[in-house]
Amino acid sequence: MPEIAEVARVVHYLRKSLVGKTLSVVNAPEDVNVFGKVGTTGGEFQKAMTGKKVLDAGQQGKYFWLIMSSPPHPVMHLGMTGWVYVRGEPTSHYRSREKDESEEEWPPEYWKFTLETDSKPKVEAAFRDARRFGRVRLVHCAAKDIKNTTPLKENGPDPVLDKDVLTEEWLEQKMKSKHVPVKALLLNQANISGIGNWVGDEILYHAKLHPEQYSDTFTSEQIKQLHKSLMFVCQTAVDHLADSSKFPDDWLFKHRWGKGKKDAPTTLPNGDPIIHITVGGRTSCVVPSVQKKTGAVAAGVKIIDDEDAGSKNTKRPKANVSKKRKTIKEEVSDDDEDDETIEPKGEDPEAKAPKGRSKKARPAPKVKASKVKPEEAPREGRRRSGRVSKRDN
Repeated sequence: MPEIAEVARVVHYLRKSLVGKTLSVVNAPEDVNVFGKVGTTGGEFQKAMTGKKVLDAGQQGKYFWLIMSSPPHPVMHLGMTGWVYVRGEPTSHYRSREKDESEEEWPPEYWKFTLETDSKPKVEAAFRDARRFGRVRLVHCAAKDIKNTTPLKENGPDPVLDKDVLTEEWLEQKMKSKHVPVKALLLNQANISGIGNWVGDEILYHAKLHPEQYSDTFTSEQIKQLHKSLMFVCQTAVDHLADSSKFPDDWLFKHRWGKGKKDAPTTLPNGDPIIHITVGGRTSCVVPSVQKKTGAVAAGVKIIDDEDAGSKNTKRPKANVSKKRKTIKEEVSDDDEDDETIEPKGEDPEAKAPKGRSKKARPAPKVKASKVKPEEAPREGRRRSGRVSKRDN
């Protein structure tokens, strides 16, 4: 899902394309998930945005917003598959595409709202979300108070924008005050804003820390290194606007995407094995030869010794079910049910939905076969279950 760097890319293009322009046309079909779950409607959004001038755009972690000429202001979250497109701009350059964005249909499939400016030439933008885990809400406050309203006020500091808050001392105090796997602590947006799965794995790889190890078992020196890696990874990814082709060659990101793919690399270029484990309900990419366990981990999980840390065949027994698991799950829970929502396998429920609208798939009801023999079945009086009532005999 989009994380701190991807959201920074969206904000960059919103500032470049919309700031200083007035929205003359706004379309927002009703969507009970994207708008409704955060207390607004497509109609309210459309009415609030039309005729307003865009003064600026902002970000805190995975949330971003537009500052309008007057309240309310839209605060948005991309969820798992959401994205903002600006027609003719390479907003989604970080994703591989077979054709240039300027050649694609407009508005994009599964759009949730579109914006059009009164400028010449006009600018067109759209919020797209096939799986509908994104959120678009309106906040009724002064622009300077946006970060002090829900949901932003419940979030932790942003590693790039709030360096004065997210210090080494602050991080050590936060980690020592909790007893959860360090990966779970990083993913919880109430602790730190913007870190998702790939960013969290990259940070821990650079810090040489194992994601399963409890947060309160690290030394001050290890936490210092974690802080340094956290700031470096987040700042570098944001500086490159999530363009992975510009990421350093030694990043785990370059090699982490082979899980479950045929003939995909299972090692780093130097031969160090890459494994995938589950931490707090999330898949984590780990290099055991680099990320050693130096302290306690969740109950029932084997601590890999130095001798077998690099083995591909190391078996990992399932952890015992305990109250600690509930704590870990709560700690890793993300905002607006984006990271923790698991979709069933199979056909995309919106694959056949009309553009701009959502269509929830419903499985066909199961029909239980009748046990009544054809020669015994009455011509009338049959129940829905296929059984014959006594009064029919």
